[in-house]
Amino acid sequence: MKKIAFDCQKYVELQTRHIRERIDEFGGKLYLEFGGKLFDDYHASRVLPGFKPSIKIDMLTALKDEAEIVMVISSIDIEKNKVRGELGITYDQDVLRLIDAFRGCGLYVGSVVLTQYNSQPAVVAFEKRLEKLGITTYKHYRIEGYPSNVKLIVSDDGYGRNDFIQTTRRLVVMTAPGAGSGKMATCLSQLYHEHKRGVKAGYAKFETFPIWNLPLNHPVNIAYEAATADLDDLNCIDPFHLEAYGVQTVNYNRDVEIFPVLRAIFQRIYGESPYKSPTDMGVNMAGNAICDDEACRNAALQEIIRRYYGALCQQRKGIGEEDSVRKIEILMSQCGITQDDRAVAAAANKRAEETNGPAAAIELDDGRIITGKTSELLGASSAMLLNALKALAEIDDDIYLISPEVIEPIQELKTQHLGNNNPRLHTDEILIALSVCAVTDKNARLALDQIKKLSGCEMHSSVLLSQVDERLLKKLGINLTCEPTYQTKKLYHS
Repeated sequence: MKKIAFDCQKYVELQTRHIRERIDEFGGKLYLEFGGKLFDDYHASRVLPGFKPSIKIDMLTALKDEAEIVMVISSIDIEKNKVRGELGITYDQDVLRLIDAFRGCGLYVGSVVLTQYNSQPAVVAFEKRLEKLGITTYKHYRIEGYPSNVKLIVSDDGYGRNDFIQTTRRLVVMTAPGAGSGKMATCLSQLYHEHKRGVKAGYAKFETFPIWNLPLNHPVNIAYEAATADLDDLNCIDPFHLEAYGVQTVNYNRDVEIFPVLRAIFQRIYGESPYKSPTDMGVNMAGNAICDDEACRNAALQEIIRRYYGALCQQRKGIGEEDSVRKIEILMSQCGITQDDRAVAAAANKRAEETNGPAAAIELDDGRIITGKTSELLGASSAMLLNALKALAEIDDDIYLISPEVIEPIQELKTQHLGNNNPRLHTDEILIALSVCAVTDKNARLALDQIKKLSGCEMHSSVLLSQVDERLLKKLGINLTCEPTYQTKKLYHS
């Protein structure tokens, strides 16, 4: 069994208490910039075993009577049709998805802010769509010389041009579909407007990573660098915190670089800065809820290797840069790990060599490694999936869960009627076939009941998988890596 290394209950209790304390420090109103993912934070759940992907929502739900959510989206991202890579939808679509998700959790969404607004046609159309849906929108504008021209920024010609966002709760959570949306600028604009109205309000930042009270070279913090290898983020010691308090804390370069500007903005709004360092601005309590440091270290090392394989595959597909690969290689060297430290990769590649074809391997929760090979009926991932379910259900390997007589008509449908060249069944097709067989076959039913046990398991494929297989395995919660190799020499791969 995998160790639980993170105490979710303690985290929610600490986090909600700390946020309430910060609200009170500022006189009863706090604008909280929420970085990272509010929903489905699988990176955190992988490097902090026991961290629930939805725990941040649980935390906000505990504050729901005091909180409202403001969605922030950059007009430039709308204009460019920027896409959430892991979801395949544009940022404006994701705003609507997130609003639905928040409301589904009982959280109040007050409004949407369109930053960098310049009457772009696509943005105007989105604004009208929001209005028809009954969602209040506000416009924030580009400020010349931002963020260095502090005198202009904190003036009626700077923040003063922005719409004032009407809010009704003590805690205003600023969130967005992705980075660079303008959450911080929106928070600071609100502080300016609130101060002019004589309302006491403060700003704080919520970022899970890097974890400020873990060492700089802790694998959990290094895993964050690996996760952002395609960006310019670098973990560093917060020099302002060290100077002010004589204590080493970890932050990342962008917050450290922008802090002198933020401090100057605070001074122009309040007369003095409420914070002495970027670390002071944060409210993250994740480091205080770790209950097994060794387990987190080991989990983070595996995440770094996964990120390395991910960067290799992105580069192979032509959508990633060599710099990302090289950066993660340096991080792996720093941690003293290599690709050989991923057991399922060695198993899958060995099986591929033995069978002279694509192969896959999965490591079950009890440490057993199950493999699958390519056959005329099944792809390697599909075969591995069935073999894993058999192993979990303790079904003999020579028992068919799905009869060839069931698979063959599906293959005929794919190749003769749906225009597919590959007759082998994908993982989603295999699970559908297994579900059909489970109606009359007790072994198939027993195997199907094991699916939930695959969540959190490690898997590796000796070749790049199709988007269909990748999506299905991700939905199952399997931590997938692949060799950066295509199964065929075709130029187009779907």
